[in-house]
Amino acid sequence: MRGVSARISPWFLLLLAVASLGGVLTVVGTRALLASGSSVTLTTGIVLLVLGGWAVSLCLHEFGHAAVAYRGGDTSVRDKGYLTLDIRRYTDVGLSFVLPLVFLLLGGIPLPGGAVWINNWAIRSRFTRSMVSLAGPGTNLIIGAILAIAVATVPMPIGLAVGLSCLALIQVLAFVLNILPVPGLDGFGVLEPYLSQGARELAAKVRPWAPIVLFLLIIGLPGVASIFFDLAYFVFHMIGGSPANAQAGYSLLLFWRH
Repeated sequence: MRGVSARISPWFLLLLAVASLGGVLTVVGTRALLASGSSVTLTTGIVLLVLGGWAVSLCLHEFGHAAVAYRGGDTSVRDKGYLTLDIRRYTDVGLSFVLPLVFLLLGGIPLPGGAVWINNWAIRSRFTRSMVSLAGPGTNLIIGAILAIAVATVPMPIGLAVGLSCLALIQVLAFVLNILPVPGLDGFGVLEPYLSQGARELAAKVRPWAPIVLFLLIIGLPGVASIFFDLAYFVFHMIGGSPANAQAGYSLLLFWRH
């Protein structure tokens, strides 16, 4: 894009390096497991690969929002540094970066977080504003599909396949969660430009706590959780994901539960 800094943040590269190190450790750990029965290295690799990969996807998710907004007329995102994939530029690093990592490790659910401010008044059309909201979860779905296809088509050690499948499922879970039409989530942002003024004002009042209520329903009510995960696994199957590999990866990611 013309006029956009091509410099990628070193912090993003560091996160990418952590994920890559995790991938290497899954390969080494697979060999160690076969040779001696020890799963410590494999578990460490899965944790680094999945958490590092999730952190990378958080950056790409927000970059997706910002890049489409920039194309749509909001050039302020460039000055805010949103196009450099720098986590320090986010509105609240704790809520948008640290908290999702903690929730993923503790509960296995990819909690979304608002991270970038978009000047919607600068966006040229309602359709483009919708696409700005869609770009984030769309990025998660694309990442998930790429990972799932890679596992299905590229020969690799089982440890790496398990880790990448787990990360792919997490991307799908993030997509399904974010695309729900709940105020405060991207799915509602897709619809919001076409709603009446009264509906938008009502949504603004419930926006701060609506995602929290949804999250509590998912983790607290088995019926809601079942619907959510069934939908996620349906999408995961449609993109060619391996549920068996993903579940094995989750088991290693949440090692502390055993």
